[in-house]
Amino acid sequence: MTEEKTGNPVSASYDHAQALEILAAARPANIKASAEKVLDTLGEVDVIVNRTGLAMLPLIDTVRSTAFHLGEVLVSEAHIRVPDRAVEGYGAVVGRDLEHAMAMAVIDAAITAGHQADLILALLDSERLHQKEEDRLLLQKVEATRVQMETF
Repeated sequence: MTEEKTGNPVSASYDHAQALEILAAARPANIKASAEKVLDTLGEVDVIVNRTGLAMLPLIDTVRSTAFHLGEVLVSEAHIRVPDRAVEGYGAVVGRDLEHAMAMAVIDAAITAGHQADLILALLDSERLHQKEEDRLLLQKVEATRVQMETF
C-alpha cells in the first residue's frame, strides 16, 4: 500500500501552516540532517529560488487590533520543484541561513508528496516539544522580572 491510500501521518497531525511554522523555528542542525535523509530518496530537485532579502515584519497592535509594519527583517528564502513527484516546496527563515531555508523547502515538498512521512513527523514532534520547552523557559525568566504594584 502507498502512503496516499493509508493516509499521511504528517497531514493528520499538523496542517500545512503548523508544519511550516515549526520548520521555520526548528534547530538548523536537526532540519538539515532530516532534509539530507529525505533528499537521498526524493528524486531530482529543481531550485526555483534560493536567495536572501528584506521583508516587512508585520505585527498586530493588540489594543486596536490593527496590523502595522514594525520594520524590515532579513530573510532567507528557497523554492524548489520535484518534477518526478509533481510537487513544490517552499521555505523561509529569518536571517542569512540559506541551507535552513532549502532544508525547509525539501521537507515541505516531501510532506506534499507524502514521502518519508514517519521521519518528518518525528522531526516535527521533536521540534515542537523543544520549542514549547524553550517558550516555557523564556516565560519563566519573564515572570521572574514581574513587579507587583499596589494601587491606591
